[in-house]
Amino acid sequence: MRLKNILIVVDDIEKSKKFYQDLFGLLVIRDFGENVILTEGLVLQERKTWEESINKDVTYGRNDAVLYFEENDMDTFLDKLEKSAYKINYINPCFTRNWGQRVIRFYDPNQHIIEIGESMEAVIRRLLKEGLSVVEVAKKTRLPMDVVENSLGIQ
Repeated sequence: MRLKNILIVVDDIEKSKKFYQDLFGLLVIRDFGENVILTEGLVLQERKTWEESINKDVTYGRNDAVLYFEENDMDTFLDKLEKSAYKINYINPCFTRNWGQRVIRFYDPNQHIIEIGESMEAVIRRLLKEGLSVVEVAKKTRLPMDVVENSLGIQ
């Protein structure tokens, strides 16, 4: 068995589809009107259709799940986010975790939490560029030396 998709319920499927296309570059694989399958395994389902299928009301904004994305160029993404036409409701401004990874959290148009984490390969490159040695990067990121070396093509 394998996990195939993640489905989130949305009020306005066109608005949500555009949000995920514009900010994250996701593409539509199948558009069934009230149900849209995007690349990366994300499925959007209109609220009315979902409520009918489960015979229950949907409540947004419970802060109990996260859609996690990784970004190789965090600075460019942060700039894109700031310049976007969307009014972003931030949970956390961009911050740096103890292991050097930069992260930002905000809500999508239906109050689903979005977390963008800098890819660890990008973290390794950035820390090395900042002057840390390979050993220091491995210690800071808590990654094994071979992972740090392999991400840089060092054998």
